[in-house]
Amino acid sequence: RHTTATRSTNPTTMSDDEDVKKEVKEDHINIKVRDMDNNEVHFKVRPSTKFSKVFDAYCQRKALQPNAVRFLMDGERLRPDQTPEEMDMEDGDCIDAMMEQVGGR
Repeated sequence: RHTTATRSTNPTTMSDDEDVKKEVKEDHINIKVRDMDNNEVHFKVRPSTKFSKVFDAYCQRKALQPNAVRFLMDGERLRPDQTPEEMDMEDGDCIDAMMEQVGGR
C-alpha cells in the first residue's frame, strides 16, 4: 500500500515541476552574439530587455567601443531601443556583431 501512495503523489509532483520549468523558459531566453571570427558570447535575457543592455555588456566583455560595432539579425540592423520580443527572437537565436567599416577608396 505504501508503494501505491507514493505512485499517486509522484505524477502530481512531476506535473508541478513541468509547470515551473515552462514558466522559467518563458521568463528568459538565451541569445548568442557572434563576431566576424565566429566567436560567440551567450546572454540570458528577458524578452522585454532592451538590446542596449546586451550591446553594452557585449562591448564591455570584448573591450570594444559601442559606437564601433553594428549588431544585426538576419541581415537587419538592430536598434538599442528594440527588444528580443519585438524581433520575435526565440531561445538560441543569434545576433551578428560587425565592426563598422570606416573610410576606404
